[in-house]
Amino acid sequence: MADEPDEVPGLDVPVTMFEDVEDLKAKVVHLTAQLEAIVGGRGSEPGDALAEGEKAAGGEAVDESGDEEEWQYPPFILLLDPPEYDDELRALIEWVEGVLVPGYLAEPSADARWCHLWWEHPVAIARLHAVWLAWQECTDPASCGYTGPSVWHRDHLDPALRELRGSSGPFAGCTKGEHQVDHRLPGLVPSAWTHAED
Repeated sequence: MADEPDEVPGLDVPVTMFEDVEDLKAKVVHLTAQLEAIVGGRGSEPGDALAEGEKAAGGEAVDESGDEEEWQYPPFILLLDPPEYDDELRALIEWVEGVLVPGYLAEPSADARWCHLWWEHPVAIARLHAVWLAWQECTDPASCGYTGPSVWHRDHLDPALRELRGSSGPFAGCTKGEHQVDHRLPGLVPSAWTHAED
């Protein structure tokens, strides 16, 4: 060919450099696949980018259609229907009563309210479920590193407890020995929560 030089210079490149380059290619492919999975893939499955990238890098495509389930966004508990709602609420009650109440909730007072029947307050269910989902993610060092618990306390638990236990929170009408739900339920359900038939 006319474009090739007559003389090729001799390069003394260690073999390990080529191995390093291949390792970097594989890492880029893996990170690209993770990014595609997070942002939705735009028309492709999460494993497609990984398989295509590995083929392009000269590697073997890995069949990921096996036992792994596709990742889904967490559900908003108040929009679930039975039996999913019941299962999610049961798991939430176990976490709140087993972890949150004994570890984080002191004796209720006028400034820090709590209702022993908190699961009868939809606002409390929604907030506590969100805190629980964040706890599951933030206590996993694989997803959040070692700062996850600190982030969970600062960004999730503390604000949620302020809202729940405050004087205008869902437990405002609940005092020691008394339980009151009706004070927080709206007269009309917002249209975003129901689909009215025309």
